[in-house]
Amino acid sequence: MRFSRLRVLASAAVLLSLASPALAQRVVEGDLQQQMTPAEFKAAGLDKLNPTELATLNSWLQGKVAAVTADVREQVREQAREEGRQEVIVKNRGFFDFGSSEPIASTLPGEFRGFGKGRRYVLANAQEWEQTDDTQLAGVRKTDPVVAITPGVAGAWYLRVEGVNTRAKVRRVK
Repeated sequence: MRFSRLRVLASAAVLLSLASPALAQRVVEGDLQQQMTPAEFKAAGLDKLNPTELATLNSWLQGKVAAVTADVREQVREQAREEGRQEVIVKNRGFFDFGSSEPIASTLPGEFRGFGKGRRYVLANAQEWEQTDDTQLAGVRKTDPVVAITPGVAGAWYLRVEGVNTRAKVRRVK
């Protein structure tokens, strides 16, 4: 009976520690007698343990909580690394090839008046692209058009304006 009660209590403590790293840190800082009120300690039947048994239970519990806390910290670190990696990819897309064929979608704030070699296009996402080919498109006027810049072969990028069938070769400059 005593062993099964201890197992239930220890299992409950470990499960509670999984609920949040802050709670896990709190449990690690002290033993059960310090963490529980005298009434909770007695209700759990821990007052029946001798000092050696209580010390063994505290040591085991703190080890489990420390291991869970370390796992949670590592998961948080790994998630932060991945988020940072994704941020670098998004910010530097167009300068470097990250192996994605997904287009960069944005809008072109202001008025679009067609294509012309050397023109610069500043997108709403703050990327700046310059047209590098001789594609011409005159007589077109669009306000805040939706654009897509798609990767091509050998590092080439192409700007396509929604509603226009012509696309221009561009390179990212900022």
